[in-house]
Amino acid sequence: MPPAAPTSAFARVAHIAADRRVHAAFQWLHLQQPQILRWQAEVVSIPAPTFEERARAERLCDLFRDTGLSDVGIDEIGNVVGVCRAAQPAEDAVLVSAHLDTVFPATVAIEPTLEGTRLEAPGACDNGAGLACLLALAAALQQAALAPECDIYFVANVGEEGEGNLRGIRHIYHRAPWKDRITAHLVIDGAGHEIAVTDALGSQRFLVRITGPGGHSWTDASRPNPIVVLSQAIARITALELPTSPRTTLNIGTIEGGTSVNTIPESASIRIDTRSTAPEQLIRLEVEIHRAFEDVVFAANQPQIHRARKHAPLTLAIEKIGNRPAGQLRQDSALYDNLLAVDRHLGIRTETRTASTDANIPLALGVPAVTLGGGGDGGGIHTRAEWYDAHGREIGLRRVLLLLLAMSGI
Repeated sequence: MPPAAPTSAFARVAHIAADRRVHAAFQWLHLQQPQILRWQAEVVSIPAPTFEERARAERLCDLFRDTGLSDVGIDEIGNVVGVCRAAQPAEDAVLVSAHLDTVFPATVAIEPTLEGTRLEAPGACDNGAGLACLLALAAALQQAALAPECDIYFVANVGEEGEGNLRGIRHIYHRAPWKDRITAHLVIDGAGHEIAVTDALGSQRFLVRITGPGGHSWTDASRPNPIVVLSQAIARITALELPTSPRTTLNIGTIEGGTSVNTIPESASIRIDTRSTAPEQLIRLEVEIHRAFEDVVFAANQPQIHRARKHAPLTLAIEKIGNRPAGQLRQDSALYDNLLAVDRHLGIRTETRTASTDANIPLALGVPAVTLGGGGDGGGIHTRAEWYDAHGREIGLRRVLLLLLAMSGI
């Protein structure tokens, strides 16, 4: 009679970790650290600004195939998808993903410098580390002949950064033929092996533009100035009292407009970022933003202010350019239970965090998801001086692999 299956998450994880095939996968990850770092340097050397990820995606396609994934291709929005097929057909599926894009425009030269375990380049850590982790996991599963009990979908997705608005993962959960099969989602983003993002930070972003007739600073001085009117609304919304619990923030990220010091601008625009752990606070801020800008534009257009006006009034346009829903990984979920069990097995002190990542989408839809680092260390994130150090990467890779196997079964 076969032994009974382990009942607790910790017992299951220990049972998986004792499997000789898992030992073989760990051994492969240990021996192939130089190769994993070379993959990372190669991928990072290919520019991938948000909305311009195609060249990097095509190279990831080749590498996905090289690692042994099946059904590899690029979907209609630009995500790279490959599958580690289950030993037997199964209804459930697990998704593991890492974003392709970087914050750097195509004009930024990317010339990776690799010395020992240290890689220096824009995007080396965010998200070169995550993409390298994807490749390492796929290759380790293949080399160790680890067949999961359900399909594991590997996705290198577009549009995580900035105005990408999580469009790659949104597409997966709205359009992928297998979207309804996903029972758990592991997001790999950046370095580290202790942090786990279990709470999705919600955010909304707005582009506000005020347009008017413009004119000469002397002869047309009576005409309303879009920059001045924008400034009045900015002063109003930044004076709002924001709660500390739930924590809520508002930031003016950019302001643009004008052509010269002696010209009344024809237009001016700003970008606003709002964030909160509570969806109702985001709704409240959206209302306040609309009210503030509508009020100041209305006031600027009043005839009593510009009695001799013979020009067009100011016009206002408010466009929502980002919407990241909030969510939370339930502590009674199997994913949360297995995460703690894996970290206990590896001697890791779990640090749960709140952040805005690709996991926002599944968490908001009720799909268990967590964002983890791909191991190692990094710094200078989102700067040209960004760096990644692969020293200690192995424990991060083991952590993700064990959690992936705990959720997919072997």
